[in-house]
Amino acid sequence: MTSQNITIISFGYFEKHFLEKIGEAVKQEFNYPVNIKESHIDLSEFFDPARRQYNGNKLLKTVDDISIPGSLKTIGLFSVDLFIPILTYIFGQAYLNGRSGIASRYRLSNESYGMPADEDLMLTRLIKEVVHELGHTFGLIHCHVPDCVMRSSAYVEDIDQKGHSLCIRCRSEFGAVQ
Repeated sequence: MTSQNITIISFGYFEKHFLEKIGEAVKQEFNYPVNIKESHIDLSEFFDPARRQYNGNKLLKTVDDISIPGSLKTIGLFSVDLFIPILTYIFGQAYLNGRSGIASRYRLSNESYGMPADEDLMLTRLIKEVVHELGHTFGLIHCHVPDCVMRSSAYVEDIDQKGHSLCIRCRSEFGAVQ
């Protein structure tokens, strides 16, 4: 029998060490082996020319439709500006209690806000976003504990202010669903 793992799929250019650091953080937080894969899809069908962004709902469904043997949860990583119809933009999203999520680094870089590049800060933000979205796939909802990674993040500053791991309550809830 294949042991279950969490699969991270890179859809776009992410450096190997970057993906490995995300994988290490995910493994540490959820205690599952992590499998990193690269894939390519034609993003043009997800592009909304009126918004000049990519439809997160459709991308999430596409990632969810990918079947990977042994994968308990899958998260797709993108480098494009994501939206859902009710929000101007999103950093990521996931199916609550589902098996899939997505995250994008597009709005996580300082350059998006007219500031100097900081790859380490962008990586930290993306790790928090990936862990957050995977938390949703494990059934965790938004948390009100200020430094919990499951706290909602409407702005990049919100991501900066929260921690990179689950709080005690969310950790307990995660342990109950395993």
